[in-house]
Amino acid sequence: MKLISAVIKPFKLDDVREALSEIGVQGITVTEVKGFGRQKGHTELYRGAEYVVDFLPKVKLEAAVSESIVDQVIESISKTANTGKIGDGKIFVTDIGEAIRIRTGETGESAL
Repeated sequence: MKLISAVIKPFKLDDVREALSEIGVQGITVTEVKGFGRQKGHTELYRGAEYVVDFLPKVKLEAAVSESIVDQVIESISKTANTGKIGDGKIFVTDIGEAIRIRTGETGESAL
């Protein structure tokens, strides 16, 4: 089992969710986050005053998936979240040691 975490632009969330549903991902967790990478934020003008926005709004989505569909999930997120511009985001893949469904006590992949 793997945990796939992706940080993407907020307006791409619905497209990514639909793409993941099509390949069989049954659930995701979504968190609104802020951050910066190479983009380093940007300068905005508000009521004549210029100020720097260091942290840009992003969305972090996480999905626990079986190892058999990891490559499909990565490809799907990459294609769907891509705008070709700086700040499209990142995908992280980590191993899951154990998963337990609280309601039923199921463990392993059956808990996903």
